[in-house]
Amino acid sequence: MGDIVSNTVANFGQLIELDLGQTNLLIVMMGLVFLGISFHGKGEWTKWMACPGWICVGLYFYLGAEHYFLIDDPVLIFMSLAALPVSVAYAAWEGINAKEGRIVESVEWLRGAVFWSAMPYLAIQHIPMLNAGVVWFTAWNTSLMLQWTGAGEIHLGQMMVDLGGGNEVSWSEWGGNRWLQTDTLGEGGFYVPMEHADGDPVNIGFVLGCSALQSMIVFIGAVVALRDSPWKRKARALFITIPVIHVLNVFRNAGIIWMHVAYGGKWDLFGINIFDFGHAYAAKFLSLGAMFIMAIVIFELLPKLHSHVLDVISPVLRPLGILPPREN
Repeated sequence: MGDIVSNTVANFGQLIELDLGQTNLLIVMMGLVFLGISFHGKGEWTKWMACPGWICVGLYFYLGAEHYFLIDDPVLIFMSLAALPVSVAYAAWEGINAKEGRIVESVEWLRGAVFWSAMPYLAIQHIPMLNAGVVWFTAWNTSLMLQWTGAGEIHLGQMMVDLGGGNEVSWSEWGGNRWLQTDTLGEGGFYVPMEHADGDPVNIGFVLGCSALQSMIVFIGAVVALRDSPWKRKARALFITIPVIHVLNVFRNAGIIWMHVAYGGKWDLFGINIFDFGHAYAAKFLSLGAMFIMAIVIFELLPKLHSHVLDVISPVLRPLGILPPREN
């Protein structure tokens, strides 16, 4: 991406001798620390920390759009590019609230939800042992599902590490730090290639993004950040959503592999093959629908969460007429 934002970040990274990936990680860590201080802090000055926090988090997701351009994922491209202007808008909202000494519970909840969602995800993403463990577990569950349903004898290959530039090594041969990722890896990162029973490659590999960890973490952060809801209700909500998300994701992954094996090279829609259609379009649509249904279930358990979500998106929904005007 050759836009002014990514070029500015890249030039800043060169000044402190970091590549773009390392600079982006530094930016988001700073943003999350600011949001965490603003959410947990008691002093009035901590509210101002949310402003740079939102901008840093928005920058992180915006710069991540390059990866989704490479894999032609239109849904995540849109969400990543929209993250920066949305985060700037929230930073401005936070600044107005801090200046006027106003406390908006829903905005405070959103700070905590982002902090408690992104911080654990980044920890898993940048601790190779955890990253590889989640990838392997997801691929193993998918392989079991395919074999159990009779959809195919698909097995796990050897865990691999994408070093970038077309270079890759096996996990056992990789010389990097297992407990803290200090090197910028290729797009594949840590991945498990899938194989047929005879050892022939399926030409599909599992990466961290295939684990639905992002979806799970979103629900975890949203629930944990609720301050006035009983812990028993919050634990019940997580007990319902997290296992369901994992099971649905395993079905999704198994379905995509089955379609690729059964119809790969035999199906084409306007230049889109069966894998791209299933992965980037059909599965995304079904996943968003499933998350919407689970959100409704959680809203029944935690009504405060429902009101917070409506409040933080009200600046968009009210001008569109979806929500009624706020009463004075």
